Amino acid sequence: MDDRLTTSQKRGETPSVLVLSRTSIAALLSPSDYLTAVETAFKAEAEGRTRSPAPLHIPAEGGAFHAKGAHMTLVDGRAFAAVKVNGNFPGNPKRNGMPTIQGAIVLSDANNGALLALMDSIEVTLRRTAAATTLAMRYLARPDADMVSICGCGDQARAQLEAIADTRRIRKVYAVDIDQSAGEAFANTMAAKLHLDIVAEPDLAKATLASGIIVTCTTSRTPFLGPNHVAPGTFIAAVGADAPDKSELMPELMARAKVVVDSFEQCSVMGDLHHALAARAMLEGRFHATLSELATGRKTGRTSAHEITIFDSTGVAIQDVAAAISIYECASAKRTGLAIQLAS
Repeated sequence: MDDRLTTSQKRGETPSVLVLSRTSIAALLSPSDYLTAVETAFKAEAEGRTRSPAPLHIPAEGGAFHAKGAHMTLVDGRAFAAVKVNGNFPGNPKRNGMPTIQGAIVLSDANNGALLALMDSIEVTLRRTAAATTLAMRYLARPDADMVSICGCGDQARAQLEAIADTRRIRKVYAVDIDQSAGEAFANTMAAKLHLDIVAEPDLAKATLASGIIVTCTTSRTPFLGPNHVAPGTFIAAVGADAPDKSELMPELMARAKVVVDSFEQCSVMGDLHHALAARAMLEGRFHATLSELATGRKTGRTSAHEITIFDSTGVAIQDVAAAISIYECASAKRTGLAIQLAS
């Protein structure tokens, strides 16, 4: 831990606030670090060491703001709280040349309320979301699955593929996007970066039927992936439906699959589960497990080579607080970022 912070706390003074930019954050943690943090978060949830209220949704013209917060106590007794406020404006890249999602995370010491860090949320949101996919993939994907379809080729797609490639051998990747140029750009960039065979595929079914792993990370408000697009034994990470009006998976597909959620409370109001419930394709108790239950072994994941498995990922605040703690501790140890006396 940074001496600047611990010394001021010993004197009874307000500790410095560590301000971290996206560039600084990107240099601190690897995909495996985020995976460790996210796994820690879901295990802590299962053990009753987290608290998280429902997220706040603030509609805006052309987008919305989301506020998510959580409290987590570590096994050593230290406790932290984090609140993330993100603006989500799908039209930003084309209309304003800006990211779809941007915002900030505030990390505090939950034992005394001291503000510890203010950090950009873009990198954290991308990486912790991808880490949840790889954690779910550990329990839900076939061990021999080595063909991947990425549906939606934005920044989240890059993070997803990097995280997946970090944990398993990938033979081929299909990049699928309604904007063919976006798919081609993704394929070219990521093939060079990861040294993988990646092709832009305009035919959704051709890509997904050949893949044992499918990731949907689009801004779609109309479900596009159905039973006719998915072969037996496929694992699907449904990432894009992070608001009540977003939807990627057809209710009929959800009904035929083994469904795991990051949070039932959240998925039932803003995930693809939400739309399956509304369509009466699934009943409330029909989902198989939460990711916390899989991470602690309380429930099993895949039990058959032929079953279709789905991880409904809406992104929960415990992922943010766990990632923020890891970033803060790493930045403090490396003396990265700007330390300021915000309350002085």
